[in-house]
Amino acid sequence: MRHLVRGRRLNRSTSHRLALRRNLVQSLIEHGEVRTTLPKAKEVRAFAERLVTLAIDGSLAARQRAIALLNDRAIIPAEHRAAYDGLSDAKRAKVLCSRSGRRYRASTTRPGVKFTAESVIHRLFADIGPRMKQRNEARSCSGGYTRIIKLADRRLGDGGSLAILQWVSPDDAPRGKGSDKTER
Repeated sequence: MRHLVRGRRLNRSTSHRLALRRNLVQSLIEHGEVRTTLPKAKEVRAFAERLVTLAIDGSLAARQRAIALLNDRAIIPAEHRAAYDGLSDAKRAKVLCSRSGRRYRASTTRPGVKFTAESVIHRLFADIGPRMKQRNEARSCSGGYTRIIKLADRRLGDGGSLAILQWVSPDDAPRGKGSDKTER
């Protein structure tokens, strides 16, 4: 019996499932949308929305909680990926973090380096959080930060159903049972 057992196992061990969830959400933050199977998208959606709720809060405790849940990954700008691949390990370390070992938050130029990486947590708290906060204020409710679009095509290897998980823009009208009501 599965009474009160939440979540999908996705045929993976616990550590593999958590790593998959973290990697999919980091890719969602980096690219804005992720193409994956429908069960994975449904499982990742709740985790992504919880992180956005932390980003809307914006406090130090919320940032620390997000780092603990998500870890932190560097985002290399697309125009600099080829240059980054050609760098030595020492130069890559300069691109990713300062001499003290602290990871760069924003992608700005530093002395001795042509470009620097951006932090996933920084993008979550600086870009996505404020954007979704505006959405909350416009709608006067919270949640609904992501959408899942089911695709008609299936994966070639095993025929798995595919879906796109993406952020909802702040100006999109909410859909559902409560959205078609008018004020009296």
